[in-house]
Amino acid sequence: MPPPLQFHPPLVNSACPWATDLACLKALLESPSTGAVTTRTSLLAGFDHQPERHRFTFFNPGASNTPDGDTYSFPDEPGRASTAGPSEAAHTASLNTLGYSPIPLQGYLDMIRRLASELPPLAPRKTFIVSVTGSPDDIAACYAAVAALAPQVPFPLALEVNLSCPNIPGRPPPAYDPASLRLYLAALPSSPAIPLGVKTPPYTHAGQYQSLLGTLREERAGAKLSFITATNTLGSCLVMTTSMGGHHGGVTTTTTTGPALPLGDSGGIGGMAGPPLHPLALGNVATIRRMLDEGDGSLRHIAIVGVGGVSDGGGYRRMRAVGASMVGVGTGLGSEGVDVFAKIERDIGSKW
Repeated sequence: MPPPLQFHPPLVNSACPWATDLACLKALLESPSTGAVTTRTSLLAGFDHQPERHRFTFFNPGASNTPDGDTYSFPDEPGRASTAGPSEAAHTASLNTLGYSPIPLQGYLDMIRRLASELPPLAPRKTFIVSVTGSPDDIAACYAAVAALAPQVPFPLALEVNLSCPNIPGRPPPAYDPASLRLYLAALPSSPAIPLGVKTPPYTHAGQYQSLLGTLREERAGAKLSFITATNTLGSCLVMTTSMGGHHGGVTTTTTTGPALPLGDSGGIGGMAGPPLHPLALGNVATIRRMLDEGDGSLRHIAIVGVGGVSDGGGYRRMRAVGASMVGVGTGLGSEGVDVFAKIERDIGSKW
């Protein structure tokens, strides 16, 4: 059986823009309400981040629009740190056309080394979940690099293989395709020295779940995987900007002006996260948990990191109730800053 993912409390950030640089990771590490820290998803050589194309925005999930049209391309724009939030409190959802981190994997390993060197003697040794992607061969190299670092730092290390980004043109998320998923599972070591996991996209029908679980069983993934992160953002979503119109009979009218995010290759269409994703994320966690527990028990040990729309104690409780061993926060971190974790802990009275 592979090594288990170590954490306490069961609250973590997801691989998101607000986990890009050293300052972000340090703040997450120092939060007393996080039990682990996840890096933004990286490649061996770094992602070709283009600020004019790869952007995100916050929006009002009740209206599916944003009246201010503000978009950001973290980390290239000053001020969009993990303590920055949207211009209006109602903007609790997010849409992005981002890819992966422009910082290569080695950059994150160097950050972990530096944080280890600065760690006070009695500080908690939280697990760092290093999120990576690339080709199957790249993933094998990523594993080797992270596993080699593990004995050299005081933090337990884990590897999350992101197979679920919806924003890469011409490269559909591999976790939607059993043949692609097999190649990635085959690239993982048969007896890993550190916990390994895969990050899945949102599944929307029974056939997708059956393909996922069938592939895991066929490839004997129970011997390799310690966790599944479910779920990533939902692709093919569009948010529009609006402008205030005139006053007619005491009623203020609004005018739709176009996609909130730059058109580019995507036409302003990107991955959606936050409260609108929450019901779908709960369904994914509940279904995957049930299917992991079925059968011969070879997959039962796999933990689920439940991600999608959690920013308060209610969302945390719902995720735990449907089978998440750990709960991840992404958009809530971006909209409220690292204090969102302390808020969740207060909401639940530290009853993890």
